[in-house]
Amino acid sequence: MLKYHLMDEREKEIISNWKYEGEYGLYNMPPYREQKEQRTAFGNPERVQNYYTYCDGDRLIGFTSILEKEKEVSIGIGIDPKICGRGYGEEILMLAAEISQTLYPGKPLCLEVRTWNQRAVRCYEKAGFQMDGMPFEQSTPIGKGTFYRMVKDALGENLRSWPRDR
Repeated sequence: MLKYHLMDEREKEIISNWKYEGEYGLYNMPPYREQKEQRTAFGNPERVQNYYTYCDGDRLIGFTSILEKEKEVSIGIGIDPKICGRGYGEEILMLAAEISQTLYPGKPLCLEVRTWNQRAVRCYEKAGFQMDGMPFEQSTPIGKGTFYRMVKDALGENLRSWPRDR
């Protein structure tokens, strides 16, 4: 079973050094030092309470960003590139949904995913997210792309039945 906590400085350094291969390389982050200088991503002091890390024992597995918006909660997720595709994403998203409902009861979750990233789309669907509308184009700090918007209702039976021991 994964454990989670607010992201610490050491973890920000580690995650910022993760390197994804091929088309996933666009998710590589600048060094944490640059993020702090530019006050972006992990270096944004106004967002320190939004980042959580997830560990399997002593191993850092992934992280989420949980950001309250007016009518919903936006979720972002990253998994250690050495272990992508091993099922951790689904469990992390279930835990992130629980955190979100504790912090922001009753608000649905949303996320955006690039349409080519079918591995992530499958993970999000397994975690209870559903497509919301047609694909759309947008510019992001890491480049322009075509995205799906996916949503999940506030904490429901599908989350409560999630197996806690794994």
